[in-house]
Amino acid sequence: MKNALEALASEKVLLLDGAMGTMIQRHKLSEEDYRGDEFAQWGQPVQGNNDLLNLTQPDIIRDIHLDYLRAGADLLETNTFNANSISMADYGMESYVYEINKRGAELAKEAVAVYKEEAGRPAFVVGSIGPTNQTASLSPDVNRPGYRAVDYSRLQAVYAEQVAALMDGGADALLVETVFDTLNAKAALSAIRQVYDERACSLPVMISGTITDASGRTLSGQTAEAFLVSVSHFPLFSIGFNCALGADQLLPYIQELSRKAAFHISAHPNAGLPNAFGEYDEGPDEMGEKVRPFLEMGLVNIIGGCCGTTPAHIQRMDELRKTAIVRNPASHA
Repeated sequence: MKNALEALASEKVLLLDGAMGTMIQRHKLSEEDYRGDEFAQWGQPVQGNNDLLNLTQPDIIRDIHLDYLRAGADLLETNTFNANSISMADYGMESYVYEINKRGAELAKEAVAVYKEEAGRPAFVVGSIGPTNQTASLSPDVNRPGYRAVDYSRLQAVYAEQVAALMDGGADALLVETVFDTLNAKAALSAIRQVYDERACSLPVMISGTITDASGRTLSGQTAEAFLVSVSHFPLFSIGFNCALGADQLLPYIQELSRKAAFHISAHPNAGLPNAFGEYDEGPDEMGEKVRPFLEMGLVNIIGGCCGTTPAHIQRMDELRKTAIVRNPASHA
């Protein structure tokens, strides 16, 4: 699979899909919808557990994947961003982590199979691995700066469970995304290596950090260059940034990565910054104009959308990438 992805990335800028959460919100699902039949008697609320929908509303998730494929996406992220036992503890669903991840990968693969019949075009499933809701570098208690809610070994075990399930579901690549704490990400990379060694096989690995504010740093305090250096020990397929910022705010950090990284470069920004109601106002055309420099300057190998983006946003990026300069990572090695 690595060779197939590499070959495609040498031909064109790859298109990653857009936001899953934004599309789920459009369905206005109730608590009962989230529960489905299997979890009708669950002892605590589950509304908002989007990853659970892989089990209770698979048709909705599959259809969202298909919408993104039909908009032009080459890479589909699985609906598994929070499908780890740390995040699932909020719902008491730690024991369902394996099933949710495996089914998430299977649903994306099913969508790819349907689309291949329709269009005869290849597409790849990328297992989404989120940061969890805890950080290994910072204390959640201002009165105890040395305290940590989670440690490295715990994170590694949690990630290993998720990686194994995504691979069993048929993922073609893995994406460690929305990295706000590089120590968490390093635990994820270590878990990936562990599972690869155990199985004597590997998939391409993508990693994407998030710049949290105008200081140009991640939550754990790293600059774009420091983030790159911290994970460069791993043979990555790509490195990039997503979330927190719109395309115009993200541009200088992608430029820095593009100058210095020997890997493919990815970017999937938000549809602008959230408004007072937490909503994203940039439509496809406006966001497209802000994404255009990424493509015309040859900064990226992978472009897509994060919060607030829809198939219409991805379709606009598909139109723009047809004249994009394809970045050559070898020239930065």
